[in-house]
Formats: sequence, C-alpha cells, structure tokens
Amino acid sequence: MKVIRVETVHEAMALLVDQPYDENRKIYRNLYVYRGIPNVDYKLLTSLRRNCGKKQKDLEQHILDNFSKYAEHEAPSMLTSVWKRMILGQHHGLPTRLMDWSRSPLVALHFAMTEGNYTQMDKHNAAVWKIDIPDLKKHLPDEYRELLDDAHSSVYTMDQLDHITGGSLDKYDNDMGESGMVILEPPSIDQRVVNQYSFFSVVPSGMNDVDGFLEKTENTVKYIISKDIRWHLRDALDQMNINERMIYPGLDGVARVEGRHYYVRDERER
Repeated sequence: MKVIRVETVHEAMALLVDQPYDENRKIYRNLYVYRGIPNVDYKLLTSLRRNCGKKQKDLEQHILDNFSKYAEHEAPSMLTSVWKRMILGQHHGLPTRLMDWSRSPLVALHFAMTEGNYTQMDKHNAAVWKIDIPDLKKHLPDEYRELLDDAHSSVYTMDQLDHITGGSLDKYDNDMGESGMVILEPPSIDQRVVNQYSFFSVVPSGMNDVDGFLEKTENTVKYIISKDIRWHLRDALDQMNINERMIYPGLDGVARVEGRHYYVRDERER
C-alpha cells in the first residue's frame, strides 16, 4: 500500500486529476473509489463491527430481521432479499457490514474535512483511502470474478450478489473468508445516494482487519492530510459546492451547513 502525505491544499487537489489515460477510448478515466475519515488513526470498521464488536456475526441477522418488520410498510420492494434490506438499512443508519465509498474524491474529502466536533479540526490529521476496483476484483473467488467478466463489469449489483450467494450471508462469508470483498453499486433509492456517488464494500464477517487486507493490495493509496490545512481545504470544498447541503439534500443538509458556517473558531469568543 502506498502512503502519500498531503501538506498543502494544492497537493490535495491532485486527487481530482488522478485519472490515467485510456488509449482505446481516448478518455481519462479511473476505476477508483474513495473513503474519507476525519481522523487518520481511525480504523476502517463497519458500523456493524463498531456496534456489536465480536458478536457481529451472531447479531447481524437479528438486526436485519427486526429492521424488516418495521420497514415493510415504507419500502416493501426493498425487502425481497437480504442485500436489499442491508442497503436500505445502511442508508437509514442501521448497523450493517457495508462500508461506504464514493467514486468522487471530492465527496471523500468532504467527509475527511468534516468533524462532528469542530474543535478537533486542527487537532489531528485526516485521511482519504483510495482503492482500485479491478485490483480488488483479483482477490475474489473464481466464481465471483467470472460473473463480473461475463457482465463486463468490475462491481456487483444487488441482483448479481443475490444470485451468486442465493441470498445467504453464510455462503458469502464462507466464499470470501478474510481474503476478498465485493464492491457493490447500490440502486439510486434517493437523491443522497446519487449526490454522494455511493458505492459499498461488502465486508465478510471473517475479515477482522480491513486495513490489513487493503495494505496487501497492489494499488491502494492512503492519503494522510495535514491537520494544518483542514480548515482551508474545507473552505475550498465549499467554494466547489461540496458541502452538507449537497451531500444531504433537503433541510438536514441546510441545517448542517449553516451550523458550520456560523461556527465561532475564536476561543476568546467562546
């Protein structure tokens, strides 16, 4: 795994043009997905792992089943498979094994530059992880790679994942072990998914160290962003219309961005 330290705003902007040239199609295009985290020391953990710890495998199905009971009225069509329930639940804050990624480095930078507690903005470095989808595809079992090859794709849809696993979490876990994970493109269930250019990695229950797995891949990059430029980079992203109002369409986003814009940084005024 490659580690790149970002000390200036201009160095961070290099993420935006990180696109190799495709000679056949005459375009600049990559197949990377990005994940921003506000503290470089945070491990890559799913919400299920953070919530349930070592009991995640025992409790996962109970969480999904109970969510389904109460979600059926709101979204009956999404409850026809375990993966659809999982995506819907993740979208609404349910602890799941899905880990959020984005095709947009700007969206990843937004999450890396946004703290729940703004006093921490200049207290620690942030990070953006970049993973290469075709690189991860190499780590999948033959059956999973062949399905993608037949579809001329590198990412799974819900229907494909449901087909190859038969809707069984246990089959997926047994197939993957700790040496692979699928990248899943969710359906556009609302504008937030569209705006965030959302993708998920489906972390198998046997993979207890996502960081360690990615460190063994060929093209993964971890950008460590200096705490000294976080406020400046946050302001630059605002100028590009990458802010809470875009990330969370509706009044929730408006409220978040207004709160941050009027945050008083001067300690003498607090």
